[in-house]
Amino acid sequence: MPLQFYMQDVSFAIPQRKKLLLEITAGRGYLRARNQTSKEIEFGIPMDKIQHILCLPVPEKNQRQFNFCLIPQYGDGINPPPDGEPVPESIVWTVADGPPKAAFSGDGQQLGNNEGETTERLVRQVLNDNLLQTQVVRPEDKQFVSAMPEAHRKGEKAYHVKAFRGSKEGYLFLLSTGILFGFKKPLVFFALENVDSISYTSVLQRTFNLNIAARSLNNDEPQEFEFSMIDQVDYGGIDAYIKKHGLQDASLAEARRAKRYNVNGAKTEEEGAATADAAVEEESELQKAQRELEDQEDEEEEDYDPGSDGDSDGSGSSSEEEDDQDGGGDANGEDGVDRDLIAEELGSEAEDIPEDQL
Repeated sequence: MPLQFYMQDVSFAIPQRKKLLLEITAGRGYLRARNQTSKEIEFGIPMDKIQHILCLPVPEKNQRQFNFCLIPQYGDGINPPPDGEPVPESIVWTVADGPPKAAFSGDGQQLGNNEGETTERLVRQVLNDNLLQTQVVRPEDKQFVSAMPEAHRKGEKAYHVKAFRGSKEGYLFLLSTGILFGFKKPLVFFALENVDSISYTSVLQRTFNLNIAARSLNNDEPQEFEFSMIDQVDYGGIDAYIKKHGLQDASLAEARRAKRYNVNGAKTEEEGAATADAAVEEESELQKAQRELEDQEDEEEEDYDPGSDGDSDGSGSSSEEEDDQDGGGDANGEDGVDRDLIAEELGSEAEDIPEDQL
């Protein structure tokens, strides 16, 4: 098949970690990676078998880079392939944020010579011109931006949150079409139509866990995925994203799946939005857990406070107690009259105690 596009020295991470030649063929279209020495094709996929393709900034790198993450049909970690078929692997490659130096058209003409052209933009445009079922998805401010800017590139927005799946550390990206956990094998992509519901667990002072219940489009039993140790500073942005897409409400899951296939009888966008807006008004699970934790702490502080019925809520009362224990003096009541605290606390019993033992 004749080539439409190729780029040399592309750094692939999945399914192999090596530099290969990225090629896109003309006609029906095929994306493949070729060994630059042996000229053998290492792996590839027909363009019409690509379910999702994402272009994401690589976190925590001094130099700005982008990962292109290709999710094939039945390769998202949620929807299993038909019986007997192997699970297709995702493909991930990285490009630097700079002018393309080794990108060519099928006839050998160098591409990306326009002023301000970048490798990321060129590759994204070529993919969009050849994809049949989808388009390249990038992070958007209106979807999610982390509360913590990119530490390694001062002042730059970050579109990820760090999380753990078991012992595996990775990054969650909240996108217009779903949520990706990457970048190590295996990638997991939760398309919005596969999400049954999302909830919060293990809410602590600084971190919380995110539980995603996802169901395949064959309506199998939902799978539970837990992502732990997410920083509390990103709770607000994550919660807004979840409510924006109605992901906390399992009753909306069927509507999302029906919309994916344009099934008759599915909720309209207006109905879904109205339901999601109503959910926004309700107290989220995390907010409720935080409030209950604060209430419990307040109760513990009140139980611990040994003060009397005065104004003090516990703060600054220790010095007054020390004065009383030292025999130092009287406390003034609200009416300004001197009161004997011991007598008030013990009542008539205080009268039976010898004065030298007080």
